[in-house]
Amino acid sequence: MDLAAVGKRIKQARERCDMTQEELAEKVDISASHMSVVERGKKGVKLETLVNIANVLDISPNELLQDVAIHAQTDTANELTAKIMRLPADRRAVALNVLKALVDESAN
Repeated sequence: MDLAAVGKRIKQARERCDMTQEELAEKVDISASHMSVVERGKKGVKLETLVNIANVLDISPNELLQDVAIHAQTDTANELTAKIMRLPADRRAVALNVLKALVDESAN
């Protein structure tokens, strides 16, 4: 996870709310010094605290974690590709047809 990017997004959202680090820290029940290191990307927070931060700032946790979600999707796609490529050619064609059918079905 890119802690610096998450911290930067927290800081930007906090500033949009005209809130100090101390005010945000108090509302999510962490120390102001911990909030400072989080915003600087030096440390992360527990998921529960991250959700609390998002709620106080009236944003979605997804906004704070957008790089994590993108990397997770890429990792899954890479894993599937690697597994498919290890199959013999005839089974690879079957696997690709199954995936195409699943994708087409979910698009409808």
